[in-house]
This record gives sequence, structure tokens and C-alpha cells, in this order.
Amino acid sequence: MENTPYYFYDLDLLNRTLNEVEINVKNTLFKVHYAVKANNNKKIVSFIAKRNFGADCVSGGEIALALECGFAASEIVFAGVGKTDEEIEYALTKNIGIIHCEGLEELQVINEIAGKLNCRPKIAIRLNPDVNAHTHEKISTGLNENKFGFSEQEFEELAGIHTTLLNVEIIGLHFHIGSQITDLSVFVDLCDRVNEFVPDFESKFGKLTYLNVGGGLGIDYDEPELFPIPDFKTYFEIFSSCLNIDSSVAVHFELGRSLVAQCGSLRTKVLYVKRSATKNFAVVDAGMTELLRPAMYGAHHKIEKFSTGFNLNKFNYDVVGPLCESSDFFAKDIPLPELKRGDILTIKSCGAYGESMSLSYNGRAKAKSVISQNVLTQFRIIKSA
Repeated sequence: MENTPYYFYDLDLLNRTLNEVEINVKNTLFKVHYAVKANNNKKIVSFIAKRNFGADCVSGGEIALALECGFAASEIVFAGVGKTDEEIEYALTKNIGIIHCEGLEELQVINEIAGKLNCRPKIAIRLNPDVNAHTHEKISTGLNENKFGFSEQEFEELAGIHTTLLNVEIIGLHFHIGSQITDLSVFVDLCDRVNEFVPDFESKFGKLTYLNVGGGLGIDYDEPELFPIPDFKTYFEIFSSCLNIDSSVAVHFELGRSLVAQCGSLRTKVLYVKRSATKNFAVVDAGMTELLRPAMYGAHHKIEKFSTGFNLNKFNYDVVGPLCESSDFFAKDIPLPELKRGDILTIKSCGAYGESMSLSYNGRAKAKSVISQNVLTQFRIIKSA
């Protein structure tokens, strides 16, 4: 029987996705940073680092990983609503490109640490634009009720004291309104809000030389084979046509899910099939420890039997994991060919927030990864721990 569960990555698809991004930012001042939180597999991160991308990091550990995998320090942005003193000091000693600051007290701490290290880091102020991303409430970040970014009150207070913060250089603004956004008109709304904020920033802090509009572009979880690559063309065209800022200002993006989600899947084996008067359960050897999203916020992933043969009979199954939690499931009442012990299922679109959110709960060993690569004309299978 196959040694499951494991993550399977298709580097050919990842390569095509990265190519599509590069084509659509060519001849622009757009700079894309890979959001490392989406997938921290070293082979995936190293593959992206070889391209013309920066890195978006939200912890000291992610900064260390990005540097280890080949990203230049100057191309790293450091975000996150709860940076520790140690992480700030680490980022400063590594001379990363810019810190995205999310609150007044945080900026004062950065100023203090920078003074001790005799450096003057570049800072972008993250503002909460109060734009509804029309996505799941647990991955919405741009509303007033969310914890992210400077409040209006703090921003006004900063305007009054920023000249006393001698050890930081405030150069621009950062926005991020949420994740898995499929209604692209939301990004038009974001641009409208950015256009309102920039003149206010410049009246308080001087000329804006840096703008980061975050990421959030969604993918197709329903039909990943039909739409494996997001509509980057329309996405970037929105910012090209709707942002009203100085044409010399580079616009930075933080894309994660849209780059890596479709290149990864989770393969898992049916351990047992259980039947009751009302349900068929397929108990598999992967669980919420390998893919947390369905348990965490009811996320949908397409599931297929790895090899269906000629069996066209379909039955409805709850695909559930082995953990001691009722929330440990991947799907409920989905039609699949008749399943039996030992069958392999493929859970699609797991390249983002699958492996990077994996757990060791219930004493579970971390799942391995298998990477297919045909980018260099020869097909290779790379197994990694």
C-alpha cells in the first residue's frame, strides 16, 4: 500500500504560474513579493527565489527561511501585527528592505531598537482602508473591526509625533484587505481608498515613495483543472488603470495563494469505509493536521479518487480524518466512485495553507512532500522530508 499521506507538488504548473505573473508585470513598476506564509516548503520557496520576486515575511523565522532559500535581504518586506522585539532586532541586523508597521506602539519600539543598533530602517505604515473583501470572515483583514493596521486615531497621533522618531524613515503605505478574493471589483474599491489616503499621507509625512497594496487574489477551488492559473492580467490591469499616484512610485504586491495553491495537492489513503443508515464515511489517513482549512473555516477542496478505472458507480461520502475531533473532515456528502480500503484520494488545491499550517496534534508525524519537475525538459521526482 502507498506510503501516505503526502503533499504532491507540480513544479511545471508553478513555473507556468510564475511566468504568467512576470509577463503581466513586465514594463511596469510593479514588484511582486511571495507571501512565504502560504507555503514554506524549502524547495518551493527556493524555486520562487530564483525568479524576479521578493519575499513577504510575517515572522523572524520566515525571514530566516527566505534568506536561506536565496531571497536578497533588500527584497524582503516584514509584516505582521505582533512582531516581537527579538524579531525586529533580527530583521534590522539582516538589513531587510522595509518593515510594514501596524501600530503606533510598534513603531515606537522599532525606533528604540533601531537607535540601539545605530540604523534607520525604512517603514511603511499599514492602514486599514475599511474595504469589504467579500470573503470569509476569518480571512478578512481590511475592515475596521479587524486587528490589522493603524487605526485612524493612531495615524493622526503619529502625524503629530513622527518628527521625534529619529531612528526610522517613514516612506510609504501598506494595505492588505483579505484573502481568497474572487470578486475583482473589490480591488477597484481598494484603489479608490488608496487614492484618498495618499494625499493625506503626503500632507503629513512628505512625498510617498513606496506603496504596497497587499495580495488576496483568489483561486478556483471548484474547478482547479479548468482554471489552474488565476486571472493575473485583469488583476494587474485594475491597479494600472485605477491607482492615481505618481508614475515614478513602484507598487508592491504580496501574492501567496494565487502563486502556489494549484500546484499542490494532498494524497491520502482510505483506511476504512463505514456505513450507517444515513451516511457513508471514508476514513482516510490524512486529517486536519495535514490540511486545516476545512476544519478551521469550512473551506472547500475538490476531492477525486486517484484512479477510478471503469467503475462509474458513485456514492455520497463524508471524507473524514483519523483525529479525535468531530471537526476533522475534508468534505461531507460528496459523490465519489465506490471506495474501498487502500484507495488513494487526491485533495486538490492544497499548495497554499496546507503544509505551512500542518500540525503534530495527536502525536502525528509531519507528512512528507513529493515534487514533480519537468521544467528542465526531463521528468524528475524529488522526495523530501
